Amino acid sequence: MNEQFETIIDKKIRYNILFMKKNYIHIYNNLINYTRNKDLYKNLNREDNFSDRLSLFLLHFSFFLKNFKKEENSNILQEIYDFNFRQLELSIREIGYGDQSINKKMKDYINLFHSMVSEIHFWDKLLKSEKLNKISFFLSDFQNYDELVDYFDEFNLNLSKKTLNSYLKSVINP
Repeated sequence: MNEQFETIIDKKIRYNILFMKKNYIHIYNNLINYTRNKDLYKNLNREDNFSDRLSLFLLHFSFFLKNFKKEENSNILQEIYDFNFRQLELSIREIGYGDQSINKKMKDYINLFHSMVSEIHFWDKLLKSEKLNKISFFLSDFQNYDELVDYFDEFNLNLSKKTLNSYLKSVINP
């Protein structure tokens, strides 16, 4: 009987892990869809490319974590973080980078992401000029930073009006 109970618990844990990953792919895909927003790219001074999309993805993800960072969300946000960076690594592999290159690239992207999270932590309290400096630092090849600041102000506001659960259940579309 104990063995049967352990098997049922094990299946439930596996089901929960599978279910959660399915939810995380919704979050990842929503963030990817934000990076495909054509209005953002009209501010680029060059063609859309992987590097620009990655920078925009990381910035969107930074705002996402900033808005849902609460003690009760810490475990789930860590899982979302791990899932998203695994997905990014897979994307880099698909492009054709080798193992050594991937490790270096991932380290660079993770450092960039942590820098973004740190810099936007107090976004709501920053003056527009301070926001412009932060956006221009992370998106240095973009033009018209005013529009980008307005975009991320609106994105941040929209995130603050929603719950993490609504993203997990994929009821939010970009």
